[in-house]
Parts: sequence; C-alpha cells; structure tokens
Amino acid sequence: MQKNYLTIKTKGSNEIDIKKSRFICNIARVQNEEEANNFIESIKLENKKATHNCYAYVIGQDDHIQRASDNGEPSGTAGVPILDAIKMIGIHNTVAVVTRYFGGIKLGAGGLIRAYSNATTKAIESVGVIEKVLQTEITINVDYKLFDQLQYHLNENDINIIDTQYTDKVSVIVAIDNHYIEAFKQDIVNLLNNRVSMVDGDEKYFEVDFDPYKDNKKD
Repeated sequence: MQKNYLTIKTKGSNEIDIKKSRFICNIARVQNEEEANNFIESIKLENKKATHNCYAYVIGQDDHIQRASDNGEPSGTAGVPILDAIKMIGIHNTVAVVTRYFGGIKLGAGGLIRAYSNATTKAIESVGVIEKVLQTEITINVDYKLFDQLQYHLNENDINIIDTQYTDKVSVIVAIDNHYIEAFKQDIVNLLNNRVSMVDGDEKYFEVDFDPYKDNKKD
C-alpha cells in the first residue's frame, strides 16, 4: 500500500574537514539499485585519487533494499555510519557517497564513525528534506464572482493549489490528501452554497517542504 514518505529535496554535496582529512558527501535521489550504483560509480570516477569512496543507500518506502560499503576503511567505520545517518532522519530512496582525502592524521575508529556520520548529516541538511504526499487532484469550477471567496478559503486552510485557469469560469486545481477528499468537498459546497462543480483528477505524489528537526527546535 502506497503511503507518504520523506526523501531529499534535491541532489547535492557538502564537505567537512576533520584533522586535515576532507570528507565530501555527494547525495542523490534514486528509485532503484541501478540508479544508486550508477551514481556511486560516477562519484568514484570523479574522485579517482581519493583515499576512500564509501557509500550507503536505501531503496523503497520500507527500505527493503539497504546497502553499505566501507571501501577499505576499518569494518563498520564508514558505510554503516552513512546508512545510519540516512535512516536516523527517516529519508528513503536516497544514496550517499562520502569521499575521503586523507590528511595524514589517523582518526581512530570512533573518529571515523563520527566523521562519516556527520558528513552525511550535513549533506542532508544542505540539500533539504521534502515529504512526498500522496494526493488527488481536484478541479474546482466557480463563477468569477465567487473566486475571491474560494481563494481566501483555500489559502487560509493551507490547501495545495496546483494551478488556476481562467475561461468562462475560474478553474482552481488543488491537491487533497485522499482521506480528506469527501470532507474537503463538503466544506467547499457549504462555503459556496452549492454554486460549484468539482471533478476528480489523478492520484499522484506531490512534494511538500519538511523540517526533520522541527521537534528539536526551541521557540
């Protein structure tokens, strides 16, 4: 059964320096293992002279595919920390490759775990997180004289407005959570005294900004 899920907002990278070693995390959205492996190989190709190119990825809304590689670092000090950082934030369909250029100072197992974990977390923070929300498009058709009233209601209730089209009537296309469709339609009918028509459209995923750290922020 399909459901809402989190993933990264866009592909990107971020670098941190720890005791002269450079840790560069490149991160991307992927839909399957082939895409993940192609991304990993492209990063390795760009960083042929790097000491290590360690990675992890999760595929599926339930993370039914999970892979991690230390790429020559001591066992458990790179791939798993990258994987844990991805899973801790709760994002899915994501691959992260952390490239290390050794700076001459050994970090020890604990230092490596922190470095690879932090590099991944910082990269996720830099690109941002979105929620993929499964919604249904609904087209609301109203006379022009009712448009302002409808628009105010939609904005006040933070309804996801996809498009507005102007012909002989105004057609406002919105995206509504599936469990809320009937209640939403009834609200609109009541608001406009039944002077409205609505047509259901496609069910699809829409992207909504999401802050995974909001519960930890102080007012």
